[in-house]
Amino acid sequence: MKKLVLIAVGLTMACNSSQNTVPEKKEITTSPSVETTYAATITSDELKKHLYVYASDEFEGRETGTPGEKKAAAYIKDEYVALGIPAAKENGDYYQEVPLVMDVMPKGELRINGMDYKLGEDVLAFDAAQGHFSDIVYVGYGIDDKNYSDYEGIDIKGKLVLVKFGEPVNADGTFKVTGTRNNSKWSKVSDAYGMRSKTIQGRGGLGMLYYDDTNYTRYQSYFNRRRDRSSGGLSLKTTNDNDFINIVLNKNVATALYPGILNTTSKEVIKTALDLNLSSDSGIIESENVVAVIKGSTKPEEYVVLSSHLDHIGITDKGEINNGADDDGSGTVALLEIAEAFKKAVDAGNGPKRSVVFLHVTGEEKGLLGSQYYTDVQPIFPLSQTVANLNIDMIGRIDPKREGNRNYIYLIGSDKLSTELHNLSEAVNKKYMNIELDYKYNDENDPNRFYYRSDHYNFAKNNIPIIFYFNGTHDDYHRPSDTPDKINYDLLENRTRLVFHTAWEIANRDQKIIVDKAVK
Repeated sequence: MKKLVLIAVGLTMACNSSQNTVPEKKEITTSPSVETTYAATITSDELKKHLYVYASDEFEGRETGTPGEKKAAAYIKDEYVALGIPAAKENGDYYQEVPLVMDVMPKGELRINGMDYKLGEDVLAFDAAQGHFSDIVYVGYGIDDKNYSDYEGIDIKGKLVLVKFGEPVNADGTFKVTGTRNNSKWSKVSDAYGMRSKTIQGRGGLGMLYYDDTNYTRYQSYFNRRRDRSSGGLSLKTTNDNDFINIVLNKNVATALYPGILNTTSKEVIKTALDLNLSSDSGIIESENVVAVIKGSTKPEEYVVLSSHLDHIGITDKGEINNGADDDGSGTVALLEIAEAFKKAVDAGNGPKRSVVFLHVTGEEKGLLGSQYYTDVQPIFPLSQTVANLNIDMIGRIDPKREGNRNYIYLIGSDKLSTELHNLSEAVNKKYMNIELDYKYNDENDPNRFYYRSDHYNFAKNNIPIIFYFNGTHDDYHRPSDTPDKINYDLLENRTRLVFHTAWEIANRDQKIIVDKAVK
């Protein structure tokens, strides 16, 4: 699990739904005798055998882009080849290349009408930016939605665009985007920056100047952490990495650039003299997701995606290897065992109706990068046909802060988008496993914000129903002491079987999971 998810430029603060009281529960639809047979093939002995290899020193902590991570990816691929489960890509390649950039924080200055503003105090930039600009286009909130757009009647091609955080409100107090008293994703810190930047890029803009006084100190904290690192951070490489400009402004700079920004949303072309001289050195890092698929028998064009992250945090400055047995070696070996169980079903003529995708993502510890690449850049299978994502991240240990039954699992997000998925999850567990399902971290007020901190989030933000399976943190979290001898293999077996049963039901039910709480 990532310690802090870096969505867009690193902020994830808001959650806009809460744990709901579940209404009616529907009976699950499959025969227990069939799937129980295959679930029984998931054993603690096999999980342990895998994990003692996968979380060994041989894999050097599996840090993204390192030889150790390459060994981990190869191990996973070889297992799918041995199982006879084909690659997800049509060309037979199990690897989905994920191009990354090692970002080195820029140095330099920003000048407005001859006045210099200090990088890291008055302005924040995470990439190089050069040029002189005399025309800046101001478009208010920078929102482009089906119910409201700040871009109507104005051309921003080839221009720097100034936007501000927030969204418009009607006279009756409702928000224009949603039509309700609840604001939209455009006001969620986790999405606000990235959605505006992506919109401006899509409309041909040269760059974004983003004023967000509400959250500026949070962006600044992230900037400082990045600047203070001995090495750079990783981000997805895009075709316009060296071209598109993203800069965050504080109140002093925003009002210096356009005094009316605090009180107006009217579009305007600002005549000014803006000079950017920000330079940085960046390098390309090669990494990859590993993706396999079992095609569905009767609904092959509908997909259930099971995910875990293959990477970890590498080697400490003192030369100690972070083996990451729980994080996320446990999820990785669980996914391999679930895949084997589904393959046994296929071989016996009982394959799933829907296709089941086994997605091992890279770069989770660097900001959910592998899953972001899959959902935002190159989905191998259409997101519109993706029924659900079940994400496994740390399921082999016990939370020492938790009291009571050790046979538990934290579930996060099961009800956020689909009441039906939550009901199904509860019913499957009751019928097959009777694990205590703990929703402690599903609370929108939980300060840990775990909903945003693993790879399911990149599916959830696309309104794909998710369940995140998690055992909680412990004293060995992100330390060299997270080793396979500390895993509770009986619990890992139970939890893995629970995920299998849930995936089996989703893959074999007659109707797709209903999304009744989509995020606008």
